[in-house]
Amino acid sequence: MKDEINNALTTLKKGGLILYPTDTVWGIGCDATNADAIDKIFALKKRAESKSMICLVSDFKMLNQYIEEIPEVAYDILKYAAKPTTIIYDNPIRVAENLIAEDDTLAIRVTKDKFCNQLLRKFKKPIVSTSANISGKPTPQSFQQISPEILKGVDYVVNLQPSKKSAKPSTIIKLGLDGKVQIIRK
Repeated sequence: MKDEINNALTTLKKGGLILYPTDTVWGIGCDATNADAIDKIFALKKRAESKSMICLVSDFKMLNQYIEEIPEVAYDILKYAAKPTTIIYDNPIRVAENLIAEDDTLAIRVTKDKFCNQLLRKFKKPIVSTSANISGKPTPQSFQQISPEILKGVDYVVNLQPSKKSAKPSTIIKLGLDGKVQIIRK
């Protein structure tokens, strides 16, 4: 795993794209603070730039560095969530502008996946995580279902099996600073 982390790290630092197993599905990732790398993902996925993407962070400490004000309820939701849960927060900071949604929000998941967590701790910045498919096509349920176009379009493919066989996207919850909680995807 150490070699895979180092190879992915080198690619991320150069502004490249990685294809990697996450705590949910196979993801395309890049440095969440690098606008050019994010543009590469939009181009590869043929995704409208108005469609937002998820970021992964290693822990609450990292989360606090990229969200201006975290609603208290977020900690409880994440502490008791039975499956990977992504929360959409208001007022993200220190990430690339083209990653922030038009309503000034950003979706972030604190990952418990061993590989992702170690990579994030070494990288010391959030990593974009968007499903490994062309926009509008089904999310691949396994590595074998990832299209050749995606495989050729990334700079590095992490050679690890996902630690969990979940292959389901995360739950997405939107938390407003006004205390409003909205479930976007179960």
